[in-house]
Amino acid sequence: MEERVPEGWCDGDHWPVVILVHGALDRAASFARTALRLPDVAVAAYDRRGYQGSRDATPATGIATHVDDLRQVTLAYAGDGPERRPVVAVGHSIGGTVVLGAAVASPELFVAVGAYEPTMPWLGFRRPEGEARTGEAAETRDEQPRRATAAAPGDPGDEAERFFKRVVGADAWDRLDDTQRATRRLDGPALVVDLRGVRGAPPFDVTALKVPTIVASGGAASFPHHRQTAEWLAAHVASVRWTQVRDAGHGAHLSHPDAFAALVREVLAAGGQPPACD
Repeated sequence: MEERVPEGWCDGDHWPVVILVHGALDRAASFARTALRLPDVAVAAYDRRGYQGSRDATPATGIATHVDDLRQVTLAYAGDGPERRPVVAVGHSIGGTVVLGAAVASPELFVAVGAYEPTMPWLGFRRPEGEARTGEAAETRDEQPRRATAAAPGDPGDEAERFFKRVVGADAWDRLDDTQRATRRLDGPALVVDLRGVRGAPPFDVTALKVPTIVASGGAASFPHHRQTAEWLAAHVASVRWTQVRDAGHGAHLSHPDAFAALVREVLAAGGQPPACD
């Protein structure tokens, strides 16, 4: 877990902190391009349980584990007293699902939250089997699994390789060196937990969300089910407002870091937090 402290804050104990939560087969470092565009904002990101620097942690059992982890990370930054530091959390894909779940479970911890194309297939919007991607960024990480592989993933390393090739592309896998491929395969067990965790019964009731929330989706380069999920949330959850990054696909934090940073600022504003002190 790493936080970059901004310059220009009048009270370092009370500046708001933004916690960024990554999606499946991803890691905290994928937000580096976004963080560079937020030099005046305190940004924190962490490798979710089972991924990269958190592989030695006790394995997650589902979305609830990741929700609790985010709650604990938030408490570590915010404190637990009357002078609690304001926190906003913004997640990408399944990371967005985790953020929304944490805001439902512990609304008092967040002044606002954001989610870019949260993965919520229980709402009824799923990627059609065999649908080809159009214009997606080459480094996109998180998509819905094919039903067969989600039901019986086999070796987790093999599932990670299949997922990478299906979502990012076989050519991109071939460009990785042996160490990079091995690293992705080591994330396989965490990936399998992620994919299983969003299928079946809803892990939480998103309509109970009361925290000010910005949900974003991409444009034509993104999949329809991602846009439909974001639009459904805005239409059915009073605390949610929808916005769109028109030129982006699913991996906006990588392909459109300027727009993703703007989303972070929008979430800060929704929580009543100024970008910095005068």
